[in-house]
Amino acid sequence: MVARLHANDSEFAQKFAVVLHGEYQTSQEIQKTVFDILADTQKRGDEALIELTEKFDHLSLAQDDLRFSPDQIDHEANKASPEVVDALKFAHDRIRSHHIKQRPADDVYTDDLGVTLGTRWTPIDAVGIYVPGGLASYPSSVLMNAVPAKVAGVPRIAMVVPTPKGEINSAVMAAARIAGVDEIYRIGGAQAIGALAYGTHTIQPVFKIVGPGNAYVAEAKRQVFGTVGIDMIAGPSEIMVIADASANPAWVAADLLAQAEHGAGAKSIAVVLSEEMANAVEAEVERQLETLGRNQIARQGWDRLGAIIIVPHMGKALELANEMAPEHLELAVDNPEELLPLVRNAGAVFMGHHTPEAIGDYVGGSNHVLPTAQTAKFASGLGTIDFMKRTSLLNCSPGALAQLGAATVTLAEAEDLQAHGRSVSIRLNR
Repeated sequence: MVARLHANDSEFAQKFAVVLHGEYQTSQEIQKTVFDILADTQKRGDEALIELTEKFDHLSLAQDDLRFSPDQIDHEANKASPEVVDALKFAHDRIRSHHIKQRPADDVYTDDLGVTLGTRWTPIDAVGIYVPGGLASYPSSVLMNAVPAKVAGVPRIAMVVPTPKGEINSAVMAAARIAGVDEIYRIGGAQAIGALAYGTHTIQPVFKIVGPGNAYVAEAKRQVFGTVGIDMIAGPSEIMVIADASANPAWVAADLLAQAEHGAGAKSIAVVLSEEMANAVEAEVERQLETLGRNQIARQGWDRLGAIIIVPHMGKALELANEMAPEHLELAVDNPEELLPLVRNAGAVFMGHHTPEAIGDYVGGSNHVLPTAQTAKFASGLGTIDFMKRTSLLNCSPGALAQLGAATVTLAEAEDLQAHGRSVSIRLNR
């Protein structure tokens, strides 16, 4: 039975906290397992990758098999249906077009004292992309991670994708080819993250790792952070749909189930203004569950982590949204533009009745790699800027240094850093 909460109940805050925090957490057992795998990968390199791939993916590989050859990539990509390839190309072009608009521009100016300041943007030299593998894998994730990296100008993109029992997803390979990724390794799990971070004989290390994965992959990214950069520690997918009386209960239910079918702790939450809408949405969820192929996964997700919350007014709905900071926030109302200024915390906002979250997953153009587990309070979704570095520029003429020097020396002396002060005063002949 799905949870139903009423915002006016005296115990609502405690019940909503349970909905927010759910069941997802990294256990100490996972932390220890990942630590050992990373240490082994760092120590033994390719040998560890081969052994761990056989252990976890039930696939025997030789060292030369770790990387897909160009011919192998083409062979597997060509198995994808023309319809899938066309859809991937359509998605690629839209994602690329949107992310080009995110490219920051260098900026240099001279201020009133004659000091030249500025910002220069350069791409990261090497990026690793983790893509979940097997038959149940996601070619859209390839595009969402690779395309902004390409737009940023990253010269080297190394992709890792597990192929359990030798199963290769043709659409994933087609997406990689469309995105221009030709360095692909058939490894997964924490060991793949370790290989990207530390390098092996076959795999050169990268400087940043992006892409979704299971709890072991997420924990591995957490543990290698500092050696390399990472995009985020992604938890289970989540959606909050705010629906007023104008919303179609069947559409709201469909969007809730689109998240629930992810399984693995995905949350689906509806916030409505009346008991009538709550009843209608719940009834529609039950009806639609009977027609879903992934009925078991979606049913379990809805029953365990789904919720319908009844609030007295729209202001309260937005208050809850900002507290949850959902990965996906749908505004299923007639005039979403009026509510948008009240949204402070959300990974992505889907506005109006005709913008289901699934459009953002695939072909909308915006990125579907988004902050989860309330991290949208301080983090953003993946974008072009995440594959670039900002370098500050500073240039003082002799006259400008003279005007800045006295205050600099004073502050250096106040901090008892005499060499700092001298490095300025020596230039001023003091």
